[in-house]
Amino acid sequence: MYLTRQLVATIMIELNSSSDNPSDNLTSDNTKVAHITTSQISPWLSPLVYFLGGHFLMPFFFGRIRVTGQENIPKTGPVILAPTHRARWDSLLIPYATGRCVTGRDLRFMVTITECQGLQGWFVRRLGGFSVDPKHPSIKTLRHSVELLEHGEMLVIYPEGGIFRDRKVHSLKPGIARLALSAESSHPKLDIKIIPISINYSQPYPTWGTDVSIHIGSPLEVANYARGSLKQNAKRLTGDLAIALKKLSHQESEVIPHAFAEIANG
Repeated sequence: MYLTRQLVATIMIELNSSSDNPSDNLTSDNTKVAHITTSQISPWLSPLVYFLGGHFLMPFFFGRIRVTGQENIPKTGPVILAPTHRARWDSLLIPYATGRCVTGRDLRFMVTITECQGLQGWFVRRLGGFSVDPKHPSIKTLRHSVELLEHGEMLVIYPEGGIFRDRKVHSLKPGIARLALSAESSHPKLDIKIIPISINYSQPYPTWGTDVSIHIGSPLEVANYARGSLKQNAKRLTGDLAIALKKLSHQESEVIPHAFAEIANG
């Protein structure tokens, strides 16, 4: 696959632009962190984390967890999950609602380099996470993302580019569409699907007993956007993804408090 460094830089920056909430974004430029451009799934840690998270951590910490639309997640083939980003808990709830206990699939996360620090970074690197540096984009990162899609993996990318706690769907970064279209155009009939997911908490900063709603939308077929200008196709795909996320967010109704987590397995 031929990708220019300019295209790589554009995609990486668009995928990882900072949010409007500086406190939710990461550390200073002087922080030294590991830059992991490949991902791996630990054969013993991943099943253990899914089990402990699904049966103990999530049900204990949260009140009620409502999930709709799990039937929209393909059990095979390349998939990009595109959730709204409301809290750091999102990266635990997405596997809980869509991962191996539901679909039999492990997830791969594209994260910023500062999320690969310390104990968190140790887990991230062994649970499918790989880092990107938006200030110094690497072609290896983009190639690895495409390789994951080529091998039929499920990749998680937050299209808003940062955490927003106001329950509104903010402007999406076009990098996710450019990445998907670049992969689909280079490998015809790859049949990549983008799944919009809306996450909402009953309070902006989740604490013990917070209720959660996760709505999973219908797939967007990337192949339907793969003809013609990459720039225009990316704009159209990004616009349709934004519309889908807003529709899912509008489905949100008041969450009824409950003593235990409830998840509807599709």
